[in-house]
Amino acid sequence: MFKNKKIAVVVPAYNEEELIGKTIAAMPDYVDKVIVVDDCSKDNTPQILKNLKEKNPKLIIIRHKENMGVGQAIITGYEESVRQDMDITAVMAGDAQMDPDDLPGLLTPVAEGKVDYTKGNRLLTRDVRKVMPGLRYFGNSLLTILNKIATGYWNVMDPQCGYTAISKKALQTIPLDEVYPWYGFPNDLLAKLNVFNIKVQDVPVKAVYGTEKSGIKLYSYIPKVSFLLLRDFFWRLKEKYLVRDFHPLLLFYFFGILLTLAGILLAAWILYIEFISATPRPASANEFTLFAFLTIVGLQSVFFAMWFDMQYNKQ
Repeated sequence: MFKNKKIAVVVPAYNEEELIGKTIAAMPDYVDKVIVVDDCSKDNTPQILKNLKEKNPKLIIIRHKENMGVGQAIITGYEESVRQDMDITAVMAGDAQMDPDDLPGLLTPVAEGKVDYTKGNRLLTRDVRKVMPGLRYFGNSLLTILNKIATGYWNVMDPQCGYTAISKKALQTIPLDEVYPWYGFPNDLLAKLNVFNIKVQDVPVKAVYGTEKSGIKLYSYIPKVSFLLLRDFFWRLKEKYLVRDFHPLLLFYFFGILLTLAGILLAAWILYIEFISATPRPASANEFTLFAFLTIVGLQSVFFAMWFDMQYNKQ
């Protein structure tokens, strides 16, 4: 137990024969259950887990019959943790990228009842630029900005970090079966948590990289997650500010986006008539004035909506 709370750690694993043993061996003594979800590994991971199970009574092994994604593996582990009546459930990947020494920092705010969800933030550590690959750092920074807007957690950074801890109360509140099951899982989960007003806190954790091979390809990953965040953005606005409550920021967002898009279309029209049209002509002063009006008022409305969202989600 940790601070009189029963602790489970979910370990999603897919083809982790090299590092799964190291990950499980490093689990702190205060962890009550280690729930490994084998997402239909094709290598020797199942046999290694079977051997480890014989020596470790805390170990619970669940195997998916087909590969369902890292998010679904975590969801399966969450559901098992609730069945085991664990108070707090952490997530540590099976590739030994998460330092067990950082686990108390994630557990403490949840155990003390200050928040219901904590997540690691590798960007707060001093040497992150030296450890994290440059392309991954750039992608993470870009997704951090988009994640703030989409999820409503404006103070949360490094959304791709999967080192997390969540309370039993939060797990029993959010619809786990509706969370995106693949690599965008942590982003989609944050959007769901925000709609249910779950308090979230960033905790500094070390960035660890070794011999593991990431299955993430940034050229496809960033567009996919960006589209997911766009979907989450509109879903969150609908659920939080229309279905469950009403807030005028919806109107600011609606008219702001509408006017900004109209300004962009008008700019495209001005460029067309001046440079591409078969009979080019200079744009009129009225056209430029209308473009400026639409763009300025539209962007102001969007920024006001963001400010309202920040204030609403301050806690």
